[in-house]
Amino acid sequence: MTPLDLAGYLIAALMTAVALWRMPSALWGDEEDKRRRALWGCYAGFAAALWTKTRAVRIALNDSAVTDLAVLIKHYTATIAILAILSYIVAIYGRYPDAGGVPRHVRFARAIQQVAAKASIATLVLLTVLFFTVVDRSTPSDRFVSDHAGQWGATLYMSVFYLYLGAASAVCAYQWALATAGAGTRHLRVGLGMMTFAMIIGVGYTVSRTLFLWVSVVDTPSQSFALRFDEVTEAAQVVLFAFFAVGASIPALSKGRRRAKLWRAQVRLHGLWRELMTSFPEQPFDPPASLSREITRFGTPADLRVDRWAADIADAVEKLRHYVPDTLLPAAKAAAAADGVTDPDRAGPLTEAYWIKAALTARNNGAPATTAAAVETQHATDQDGEVTWLVRVAAAYRTVAQDRAAQVLADATAAPSALEETA
Repeated sequence: MTPLDLAGYLIAALMTAVALWRMPSALWGDEEDKRRRALWGCYAGFAAALWTKTRAVRIALNDSAVTDLAVLIKHYTATIAILAILSYIVAIYGRYPDAGGVPRHVRFARAIQQVAAKASIATLVLLTVLFFTVVDRSTPSDRFVSDHAGQWGATLYMSVFYLYLGAASAVCAYQWALATAGAGTRHLRVGLGMMTFAMIIGVGYTVSRTLFLWVSVVDTPSQSFALRFDEVTEAAQVVLFAFFAVGASIPALSKGRRRAKLWRAQVRLHGLWRELMTSFPEQPFDPPASLSREITRFGTPADLRVDRWAADIADAVEKLRHYVPDTLLPAAKAAAAADGVTDPDRAGPLTEAYWIKAALTARNNGAPATTAAAVETQHATDQDGEVTWLVRVAAAYRTVAQDRAAQVLADATAAPSALEETA
């Protein structure tokens, strides 16, 4: 196996991994994700095309009952992938308010929309006709371009495909270059820049191969030169797809990090949330379930679920204030200090954890509801800050033993009596 063959397997695996990674959000995500379904179709189509280029697959298909079948399947899947990416560009860059002047790139996207599907269908039909009529397939080929260099039928066939591929690459390079210049974040700018560079390579790839094939019709090259040219341009295409796959993934990584953060928040909040919701079953929309069941409720986005849990916990704490005296807060602070916690970043969540567990104990033991007790004022400025605070409280809550919480409650209950004796 040559290094180029190995690179072919690696880039096919990379594109397949990107397609699998982006599939859940494309098929089951929110409206913004669904608009990117066409881009996912591009990943899947190019992944299939790249696998047909790998040595084992292309030899098996080329030696099948339909000679050089790998070439036809590769061009079918690549054409569909190109149509998908053109549809994505139209969906993303073709939207603009009707009022006022329409930017040039929007007009360009709308023009592409009018011809993309028809051009794709025409390309598929023409490729099929040429493949079975004018292409010399008397013997299976391993490297189609180099093996058919100098043959007018194969040159015409490949020129049709390269014209479609090159035009699509130029369209993508143009739109992504404009988007790169206007990108608001660095990761988006880097990702779009890499995708633009990939499409520039694509234009160079198609132009150089088309010229090589037509020059070869006039002056047939040596077999070694043709093979060398084929390998060099194939290596350029490997680089193309590497930049495309990585560049397309970079903007999604920030969203992936966000989702991973939300997933971790769900895992860490679940114990506290479930215990509180068990005591207040009327609070949540659905009865609290196990962690595995909660995080697999795909009908509810993770960010909405975390926000709901944070609101449920805050509401439950508000209700617990009516079952405890004001003295529970200083008793919880004293318990946190007795544990040797002096760092405010840790003492605050531990105090809150003691307070919640002691208050929950009081309610579960049948304490009557009275006026709301004093609680520590939180200083979270937004929803993310509140979730971060609750995650730390939930972590501390897991360390508070039930008997220790009961003792804190007993100390708080006994505090008013102690004050009266000293009065």
